[in-house]
Amino acid sequence: MAPTPKAHSSGNKGRSRISIFVIIALCCFFYLLGVWQKSGFGKGDGYAIEMNKQQVNCNVSPSLDFESHHKYVASIESSEPKAKVFEPCDAKFTDYTPCQEQDRAMKFPRENMIYRERHCPPEEEKLRCLIPAPNGYTTPFPWPKSRDYVYYANVPFKSLTVEKANQNWVEYQGNVFKFPGGGTMFPQGADAYIDELARVIPIADGTVRTALDTGCGVASWGAYMLKRNVLPMSFAPRDNHEAQVQFALERGVPAIIGVLGSIKLPYPPRSFDMAQCSRCLIQWASNDGMYLKEVDRVLRPGGYWVLSGPPINWKTYYKTWKRTKEDLEAEQTRIEDLAKSLCWEKKYEKGDIAIWRKKINVKSCKRKSANYCEASDADDLWYKKMETCVTPFPEVESPSEVAGGELKKFPARLYDVPPRVRNSEIPGVTSESYEEDSKLWKKHVAAYKRSIRLLGTTRYRNIMDMNTGLGGFAAALESSKLWVMNVVPIIAEKTLGLIYERGLIGMYHDWCEGFSTYPRTYDLIHASGLFKLYENKCEFEDILLEMDRILRPEGMVIVRDEVDVINKVMKIAGGMRWDTKMVDHEDGPLVPQKILIAVKQYWVAAAESNSTSTE
Repeated sequence: MAPTPKAHSSGNKGRSRISIFVIIALCCFFYLLGVWQKSGFGKGDGYAIEMNKQQVNCNVSPSLDFESHHKYVASIESSEPKAKVFEPCDAKFTDYTPCQEQDRAMKFPRENMIYRERHCPPEEEKLRCLIPAPNGYTTPFPWPKSRDYVYYANVPFKSLTVEKANQNWVEYQGNVFKFPGGGTMFPQGADAYIDELARVIPIADGTVRTALDTGCGVASWGAYMLKRNVLPMSFAPRDNHEAQVQFALERGVPAIIGVLGSIKLPYPPRSFDMAQCSRCLIQWASNDGMYLKEVDRVLRPGGYWVLSGPPINWKTYYKTWKRTKEDLEAEQTRIEDLAKSLCWEKKYEKGDIAIWRKKINVKSCKRKSANYCEASDADDLWYKKMETCVTPFPEVESPSEVAGGELKKFPARLYDVPPRVRNSEIPGVTSESYEEDSKLWKKHVAAYKRSIRLLGTTRYRNIMDMNTGLGGFAAALESSKLWVMNVVPIIAEKTLGLIYERGLIGMYHDWCEGFSTYPRTYDLIHASGLFKLYENKCEFEDILLEMDRILRPEGMVIVRDEVDVINKVMKIAGGMRWDTKMVDHEDGPLVPQKILIAVKQYWVAAAESNSTSTE
């Protein structure tokens, strides 16, 4: 009878050893999740480095292994070729913007600013290398300090400090730029300028939530509107004023490279609660009022338009502007007449500022006739020519009804069913499916935050959602500490209108092309179902290289997709200086959808670069 207890004891010891090993492995794994992001400042935060150290010390892989079931993950003994290693581009490409490059732009007509619009390189000219950060690149200041200070090494251009020295735009101080909050038309500061606007426009109570800034400069107006809980969308061309939009994004203000030229803005009708031009020098009355009609298209019924700068207050400034009184008076008269034809009512003019309000519907408008645009897909905007026709108001039944539907004040509108959904304007989206989507994304984002402890803080301020759907990701993250650029791919369902009705911002884009921004302008990029969507449209490699270009060093990527797709993405990312790990869906390993989390390593351009890598 003696051997039996001995054998039993041996079995217990074996199981104990296995249990101890499992517990240690699990501890290491969850410790890795906790330390994945570590706050800090200086030349990179050390996030990726810290993660690598922990992996080496613990000898536990944080990735899930699907090798036996899915073709994209090769075993150690596999003869399958290793992942392609992408080399750094030449240091001269540190500020490369593929679709707005100066050399290519100069080949196009200057008429109507065509040369400042998007002109993307053909397939054979695409850079297939990693865009380097400039030498000395430093993690940006957290918001709100970033509003006022930017490291010189990150955007090493001083021309604006000279050209706008007397206009309070930007100052160079040692190793930083300081932004005093001034502008050409608000020398007393953006706050004082906005205070004057707020005497007429209901900025404080949530009525105004989305705002368009045309020709934004360094986006000081947008930066101070954020303080009022207004979400701006600012744009400026890539022109002689170096890096205006880059400065804006480095400050933590939403902005894109863009221009009012010959093609429509990438926003749907009735997007913005207000729009403003502060000496943006756009010829509003030219081309049969085409540019003001484009603003009218994207301005919501009941929305406000602000013009400060030429020709307003021409009697005071005509000598400074080197124009005749007659010319400036005639220009303002044309703008006034055009505004009336658009059903805009002038509410205010004093000093340098004039404000109009768009009528809430056509029944409240007294215009006799108009050249209305023909009925078409109003959201089919990508590379579509701007028109000189007037965008019609949606139909209403009474003079008091807001065309397109009345919106609640923000933040109530964030989760209220958008009018476009209530009116069945988006195929397949009902009030029930919209509310279910909102609940689902609250659950997804809660799971993200359990793994990424700094998500929801100022560490990730500039965030992009590459395939936003109904905007649930951005809505679940909503905070004054961050903002989300909601991108609706042009091959997806056209949902951007309801994004704006929620009080969020975004734009249409084709991910087979470069995005209209400078390198290193986003802290976190989220892509749910994007790669599955583009699987047969263009190369994953091109999309991932574009993500790398616009992601800041030690920025994060979250990809949610089918496991086969994620394995393919992981293989490409393995050659891109990203540290990656795949984790299960929050509902468990049996769900076919998985999540890839990646951190871009900190690295900068070599001090001297003698070669250019293009393939």
